[in-house]
Amino acid sequence: MTKSIAILTALLAGTNAAAQDLTYTLYGTPGLIEMPTAQAAPDGQVTGSLGLFKQQQRGSFSFQLTPRLSGTFRYAGIAENTGPGTDDTFDRSFDLRYRFLDEGQFGDWTPAMAIGLQDFMGTGKLSSEYIVASKSITPALIASAGIGWGRMGTQDGFANPFSVLGDHFTERDTSGVGLGGKPSFNKFFTGDAALFGGISWQYSDKLTFKAEYSSDAYATEANLGTFDVKTPVNVGLSYRWKPEVTLDAAYLYGAQIAVGATFDLNPRDRAVVSGVETAPVPVRVRGQNTAAMASWGITSGTTVSDAVRIGLRPEGIALNGLTIDVNTARIRYTNTRFRSEAQALGRVARVLTQTLPDRISRFTLEPMQAGIALSSTTLQRGDLERLENTARAASDLRAAADFGDAGRTSPLATITDPDHPAFTWGIGPYASLIMFNGNDPVQVDIGLELKARYQISPNMLIKGGIRQSALGKRTLAEEFDAPNDYYDVRTDGPKYGVHGGPVITDLTLSHYGRSGADIYSRVTVGYLEQMYGGISAELLWKPVDSRLAIGAELNYAHQRDFDMGFGFQDFDTVTGHLSAHYSFDNGFHTEVSAGRYLAGDWGATFALDREFDNGWKVGAYFTLTDMPFEEYGEGSFDKGIRVTVPTDFFLGNASRSEVSTSLASLSRDGGARLEVDGRLYDIVRDGHVGGPMGDTWGRVWR
Repeated sequence: MTKSIAILTALLAGTNAAAQDLTYTLYGTPGLIEMPTAQAAPDGQVTGSLGLFKQQQRGSFSFQLTPRLSGTFRYAGIAENTGPGTDDTFDRSFDLRYRFLDEGQFGDWTPAMAIGLQDFMGTGKLSSEYIVASKSITPALIASAGIGWGRMGTQDGFANPFSVLGDHFTERDTSGVGLGGKPSFNKFFTGDAALFGGISWQYSDKLTFKAEYSSDAYATEANLGTFDVKTPVNVGLSYRWKPEVTLDAAYLYGAQIAVGATFDLNPRDRAVVSGVETAPVPVRVRGQNTAAMASWGITSGTTVSDAVRIGLRPEGIALNGLTIDVNTARIRYTNTRFRSEAQALGRVARVLTQTLPDRISRFTLEPMQAGIALSSTTLQRGDLERLENTARAASDLRAAADFGDAGRTSPLATITDPDHPAFTWGIGPYASLIMFNGNDPVQVDIGLELKARYQISPNMLIKGGIRQSALGKRTLAEEFDAPNDYYDVRTDGPKYGVHGGPVITDLTLSHYGRSGADIYSRVTVGYLEQMYGGISAELLWKPVDSRLAIGAELNYAHQRDFDMGFGFQDFDTVTGHLSAHYSFDNGFHTEVSAGRYLAGDWGATFALDREFDNGWKVGAYFTLTDMPFEEYGEGSFDKGIRVTVPTDFFLGNASRSEVSTSLASLSRDGGARLEVDGRLYDIVRDGHVGGPMGDTWGRVWR
């Protein structure tokens, strides 16, 4: 008997004594098969998942916003939505979950506990609320148990224990949710409750077995005759194919086979080991030889500005201006390669030690983007010589540096840098992913794209793009009948560029400037985006060391022809917003913008983003305006998730390029804004010590 118990204990402990890997449900949330657990993903983790079986197909995007709070956006296909033989439907939903207790927080006996809202502001087809606890029995065996409401309260349900708090909790409102999109506050934790639970056993570092008792009876589907629950017990397994990819299989409710896949990515963990970019030149201590200069082909006859320009060439940094006054050199430059302006600043400073005469003892460095000076950083040359190879080099250099607003300094004579030509162009393939468009959940547009830009002056730019789809003329996606009280400012979007000919994606002339101390300006005119042309003007107040920025934008927009050529339609409008941006600790950024939108509605947009030092950004936003929910249509108001991915995260080499996308619940006319490229806030804050330059200051010596 003792031997048998020992063998069983060894099996339950698995072949790996480490903590069990996190597994996900078919809903794309941490859990077993369909039921949640109290486990949480690592802080900052981004997870994409697919859960597929005959009755439902779910695609989910989850983000661990903080170590305790996570959110999920889900797009589900529901078969035979209103009964056998009827059409399928596609449903969008949002989840929130919060782990309020860590395992072992108050002793070895305490479990982890979490509370969650599933589909809390969608159509309610998948809505549930739950409280769940999870406890490690062995390093490889975890048991979970919880109580659920809504869908999770339909299997062997019982009277709601919260009824003691009031009659409101006794019955759950089962009426339709109408247009959806609004939080169902009146339904949270109401109606019958039911218990669920299960175990997960990690047999090896690759394979985990799971079993659960589900509290979801699929009551609506059973009544419609589209799903038959024979048993509340589900069994399944997870196979970790790669560290970031998990494959799942399950047998659901004694009736159906389900499969799934989960893709994990943490912005904190680079896909490519850092340091692929070339090493910087070393700091030259005054009095030493100039071997680096000789290797660049710089001779005694080379001017100082040419020597600096040639030295910056391998770094992908353009020289915009240089003056030398007694013992001080002041330089303006544009970083075209490094995501971190701190890293570019460090490379410029090293090149200056190599190229400038020994009598120059102080450097004032002014990074530029879009032709405007972003900030001023003054370094003592002696500090660079003294600190380069010390343990606290970055923090000590920052403490010794003097930061200020470059707008308070006199402009420098512009230097034309032949290493960075004014006219650039390129042609290549493009692929555009169109998601959540009516009853076509995923569409792909591929073809060739020509892009060109001409830098008239450092702060004046013409740029544009032309695309030719390889798919030819395409059928219009399902249209949405907008209410008569508002113009179709975005619901006409599917009509653009489907005729099969070449289209002008954008063609703009932009001017950037400094209107005063801490004040930046932008004016853009032309074909601003695929649907609108016009004029966009912007002012931004952003001190160098401030977390706060305030902006104002005014636009005149004229609707373009559907063929995306040079013509316009009859509709035009004026929009404008006042915006406030604030940066919190740990990479959190908020934005509140209030004003007039494209359809003439007035309101405000609220956004929260979390930005990582390597350029990753994940956030959510919503817009509330005076457009009635009934006029807006399905979804009730504009909301979504947005993600920005830096290309150097995957490629390893230094690059400022990035890819951004928005997972919007629906594209409607309410709360619609112009999609103007080159807005000031992200350009300006990159070069501020109170922004990304300060956050990534540790890269100044890289």
